Amino acid sequence: MRTFGLASALVWLTFLQVPALHATQAPDALRDHLLAITQAWVDAIPQGRQDVWRHTLTDDAVIIDEFGRIQHKQDAVASLRPFPPGLSGSIELRDPHVQQYGDTALLQVEQYERENVFGQQLTVRYQSLLTFVKHDGMWKLAGAEDVTIPTAPPKLQISGLKPDDYIGNYRYATDHAWSVSVKDGVLGYITKAGRPFNRIEPIAKDVFMGTDDERNLLIFRRDAAGHITELIERRKFNDLHLVRDTVAG
Repeated sequence: MRTFGLASALVWLTFLQVPALHATQAPDALRDHLLAITQAWVDAIPQGRQDVWRHTLTDDAVIIDEFGRIQHKQDAVASLRPFPPGLSGSIELRDPHVQQYGDTALLQVEQYERENVFGQQLTVRYQSLLTFVKHDGMWKLAGAEDVTIPTAPPKLQISGLKPDDYIGNYRYATDHAWSVSVKDGVLGYITKAGRPFNRIEPIAKDVFMGTDDERNLLIFRRDAAGHITELIERRKFNDLHLVRDTVAG
């Protein structure tokens, strides 16, 4: 017991001697400099400018894209090619925030991407976290990670849609069920009494998309007689199955 107490005391003394690490407010000049580096870096993508990426990245840089794919400097640089005819795009950096830890800085920024795909205009938003390190007086990018920001897709008109078909309770556990209903002419559900009404948008017969931050797919399944018996929430590449309490008809 005395040995354990002595060891614990030593751990606490060691902990108390380690100074807390806090970020400092990055000066505007540093924020603007890192933004300029990042803007040149993303501008190089449609141009296939490998020289820009080679100069911007540290030798052991790690890049994780919005699909979770991991690249290191050599592979990332080698993958750059100019966009083919018919494809073009640009990225605008929005709402930047920079935290500085000595010779390390974190840039949190939204990347607002506009794409032109053979005349069709697409918009994609990413939330990005970029890690810069200062070496020999130069700031270089050591790590970058993107996540796609879910946004409302264009609405589709689905002919023959009958919202009343979907009304009912759908259960995934004994005491856990969603209640699907129509409110002000709009189909949606609540996950529990008193919770907010979640609108869903049709994208095909029996297939809807949530309007919350995750934008999951909601798929209603029918039996051989055409009655809806199940609701599937497809979330993060997994399916949550909810069985309908009663089957209409």
